[in-house]
Amino acid sequence: MFSQIVSAIAAMIFGVAICAAYFWFSNKLLDLIFPAREGDEVHRAAVNLRRRGVIRPWLFLGPALFLLVVYLVYPVVATFILSFYGPDGSKFVGGANYLWALNDTEFRQSIFNNILWLAVVPAACTFFGLVIAVMTDRIWWGNIAKAVIFMPMAISFVGASVIWKFIYEYRGGTDAQIGLLNAIVQLFGGTPEVWITIPFWNNFFLMVMLIWIQTGFAMVILSAALRGIPEETIEAAVIDGANGWQIFWKIMVPQVWGTIATVWTTITILVLKVFDIVLTMTNGQWNTMVLANLMFNWMFRGGGDSGRSAVIALVIMVAVTPIMIWNIRRANAETKGR
Repeated sequence: MFSQIVSAIAAMIFGVAICAAYFWFSNKLLDLIFPAREGDEVHRAAVNLRRRGVIRPWLFLGPALFLLVVYLVYPVVATFILSFYGPDGSKFVGGANYLWALNDTEFRQSIFNNILWLAVVPAACTFFGLVIAVMTDRIWWGNIAKAVIFMPMAISFVGASVIWKFIYEYRGGTDAQIGLLNAIVQLFGGTPEVWITIPFWNNFFLMVMLIWIQTGFAMVILSAALRGIPEETIEAAVIDGANGWQIFWKIMVPQVWGTIATVWTTITILVLKVFDIVLTMTNGQWNTMVLANLMFNWMFRGGGDSGRSAVIALVIMVAVTPIMIWNIRRANAETKGR
């Protein structure tokens, strides 16, 4: 443990030192290539200063752009090329992997499940986060409530899955039900169930876990946005006779709509990448498979199939891209409108 801490601290110090050295030496080199010293001809010095101004920002952006190409652009291109090859990536198979995806039942089930997750989780997280943010801003112990609701954000998806396994736990025969949900059902005279094995509905039982984790994130962001609403608009609405429901929907929501959209799209992108919860709880069994888990399975199942896993990875990337573009364009439009 101690050696790991020392290694982490050393890596941080070394990384910062390397960055500082790069920027210092690159700026010195730029000044040497385009000098503008006292006594130089005025026109030449002005041209060199202009060139420095054009080049210097790229010295700062250069490493980031390089890493972006290496770790983002290159993998996307390589994945696209790999999708036309066989399991080991050596034999060209054309569009065979894409035809497999169109005809594979498990792939279609994964698409359906992902759509289901996209329809429920972002909307539920955003709605509950907004409602809780409004409610906790009106009570004296609101900060304590926010801390408790935000706490699941600190838990990993695997850790959350372990917690919810105890909630959905089922004991057969005459054994006492230790799962919270089955204990409640039994208390009211119902029959205990193995909840995560019930097709279709088990997807919702898994979604509850992600909603539980992400509602705190939505609440914090939306609470900050609500605090930015001018008090004058609320007071004017009250004077005009608006009730609490009207103030919420017609005054608050329109003024934080940009933040609501940002929270919704952020959680939407997270949902498209959901993996740990499904893997830990069901491993995709009982019709709970999602695209990220299917990709993982085809990467390692029976020695792996890099071609089919690449197709699934591309589907996920294509699904994420329009959401990211829309979010960026909306943010740019808001920035220009200010």
